[in-house]
Amino acid sequence: MPERRTVALVTLGCARNEVDSEELAGRLEADGWDLVEDAADADVAVVNTCGFVDAAKKDSVDALLEANDLKGHGRTQAVVAVGCMAERYGKDLAEALPEADGVLGFDDYADISDRLQTILSGGIHAAHTPRDRRKLLPISPAERQESAAEVALPGHGPADLPEGLAPSSGPRAPLRRRLDGSPVASVKLASGCDRRCTFCAIPSFRGSFISRRPSDVLNETRWLAEQGVKEIMLVSENNTSYGKDLGDIRLLESLLPELAEVDGIERVRVSYLQPAEMRPGLIDVLTSTPKVAPYFDLSFQHSAPDVLRAMRRFGDTDRFLELLDTIRSKAPQSGVRSNFIVGFPGESEADLAELERFLTGARLDAIGVFGYSDEEGTEAATYDNKLDEDVVAERLARVSRLAEELVSQRAEERVGETVHVLVESVDEEGVYGRGAHQAPETDGQVLLTSGEGLGVGRIVEAKVVGTEGVDLVAEPVTDSLACSEEAGR
Repeated sequence: MPERRTVALVTLGCARNEVDSEELAGRLEADGWDLVEDAADADVAVVNTCGFVDAAKKDSVDALLEANDLKGHGRTQAVVAVGCMAERYGKDLAEALPEADGVLGFDDYADISDRLQTILSGGIHAAHTPRDRRKLLPISPAERQESAAEVALPGHGPADLPEGLAPSSGPRAPLRRRLDGSPVASVKLASGCDRRCTFCAIPSFRGSFISRRPSDVLNETRWLAEQGVKEIMLVSENNTSYGKDLGDIRLLESLLPELAEVDGIERVRVSYLQPAEMRPGLIDVLTSTPKVAPYFDLSFQHSAPDVLRAMRRFGDTDRFLELLDTIRSKAPQSGVRSNFIVGFPGESEADLAELERFLTGARLDAIGVFGYSDEEGTEAATYDNKLDEDVVAERLARVSRLAEELVSQRAEERVGETVHVLVESVDEEGVYGRGAHQAPETDGQVLLTSGEGLGVGRIVEAKVVGTEGVDLVAEPVTDSLACSEEAGR
C-alpha cells in the first residue's frame, strides 16, 4: 500500500483566510491527503498568504522562506503559496520568490489536490497572470448570483455535498475541515467589496461583493455546532452589505436570530461593519437578540471630514459619536472596536487633532492604528500631497500612545460589570476566555480568578474585578453552560 501524502496548511492574515484554509483542508482530506500541523512533518507545506499591507506581505514571504528551509532536512519536499498575496501577484511573485515551488491563485482551489500532486511529482503549474477580479461579476449586484457559480469564491463551498466528500461530517457538511479544536469558528458571510476606498487594494484581488445564501450559512453553522463550536464569527469584507445581491439589504437582520437558535451555538458575533451603512434595524438586532453579541467592529478609519473624503468614505467626528451614543443607549455594555490610518496624504495637524478628539470621546474597547503607506494599484498611491515618512511615523507613535491609554481606561470602566466569558484555554498559566465585547485575537481577553471544574467551551458568568491593560480580570459568579437568553450578552 503506497504511503499516504501529507500536507500542512500555514495560515497568515485575517479570519477570512482561516476559513479559506479550512476549505482547502476539506478538499485535500476528501482526496486522500493526511493533514498534519507541523510543516516539517508534511510532504507539502501550503502557506496561505496575506496581501493586505507591507508588514503582512513580509510575514508571508518569511513564512514561505521558513518552510523552504525545511526542504532537505526532513520530510518536506515542496512549498506552495496560496491566498491573497499569491492571487494578487501571481507570476510576479513566482519569479521574485523561486523558493516557492508553486504559486496558486483562487481559480486553483477547486483542483488543489491535483495541483499539489503535480508539484510534488516535480511538475510545474504555471502561476497565473494577475487580473482585476471585480470584472468577473456583473456590475449590478442583482445580476451576480447567477454568475457566481462560474467564479472561484473561496469559502463559498456548497453546504450540501455528496456523501463521502467530507468524511465523517454528516449530511449538512460544508466543504470544510477544522484545523483546530477552538470553541470559536469564523463563518464567511460574503466575499469581495464594492466600496472604492482610495487606500485599499482588496477589491481588486478579492473581487466584487457577493453574498452567500442564508441556507449555506445556516447549514455550515449547524455543522460547526456538531463539531463542538460554541461561538461563530461572521466575516466578510463588508457584512453590512449582506443581502444586497440577493434582493434584501436587511437580510442580516433576519439571519442573525436564526443563527442564534442553532442548537449548541451560544454566541453569534458579527465583524467588519461599515459605519455609513449601519441601519437602525441592524443596531436593534445586534443589541437585543439573545445570543447575538452586542459587538460593533466599525471601520471608521479616520474622523476628520477632509481625510475621509480623500479616502472616499463618509462621516465625521460628531456623526460617529452619535452612532456610538445610539448603540450604547440600547446596550450600554456593547463592545466597539475600530482601526485608523494616520498620515494619510494631505492629513493636516488639525485633521489629526480631530481624530484625537474622536478617539477621546468614543470610549472604544480596542483600537488599531496604522501609518499610511502606498499600496500599489490604489488611487491614494497617485496622490501628490504625501507626508514625509518621519512625519507619518511620529503621528503613528503619537496616536498609538493615546490609543493604548484610552483602551486601558475603557477596560477600567468595566470593573464591576458582569460579563459572560467563553473559556478558550485552561492550563498552568490560568483560565482565559473572552467576554461578549471581545473578538478573538484582536480585543484582549479575560483572566478568570478561579477555574476549578471549568473546561474549554464553557461560558462562565463573572464579575470584573480588575484590569491588565486592555485585558480584564474577573471572578466567576457561576460556571453554568450558557443556555439562558442572557448567555453571551
